[in-house]
Formats: sequence, structure tokens, C-alpha cells
Amino acid sequence: MKEQQLLERITLNPKVMAGKPVIRGTRLTVEYILNLLAHGATISEILEEYNGLTHEDIQACLLFATKALASTSFMPLGESA
Repeated sequence: MKEQQLLERITLNPKVMAGKPVIRGTRLTVEYILNLLAHGATISEILEEYNGLTHEDIQACLLFATKALASTSFMPLGESA
């Protein structure tokens, strides 16, 4: 699936979830899905929990986050020992 097709799965609407990016047709935010993944949930577990969600929806969340971070610069918080 092409990038543009994946990104079309993510919508922004100020009237839905305070304008956060969500998976089209749901109230599941990109942030929420990424948080699940970051805390160890597998894609299979997420798909089982949220009926109607697809692998492409998860892929779209990851692509959206990648694109959103591409133009962001980060300053290191400090050197690790």
C-alpha cells in the first residue's frame, strides 16, 4: 500500500478527540495506538481488542508518527553515563 493511501487512514477533526489524529472511522488516536505498542502490546493483540481495526491502520499510525517527527529537531536531555 502506498504512503498516501496509508496516511488517508488518519484524520484530524477538531470535533473528534480534541483534534488529535485518529484512525478514520474510530475514536482511536494515533497516540493511543503508539502507546500500546510502546508498552509491549503486539499488533495482533491490538487487532483482537479493537474489532474492525486492520494491520494497515496500525501501519498508518506508525507512518503518520514518522512523518510528524521528520521535521522536528530534538535537543538531547543530557549525556548518559
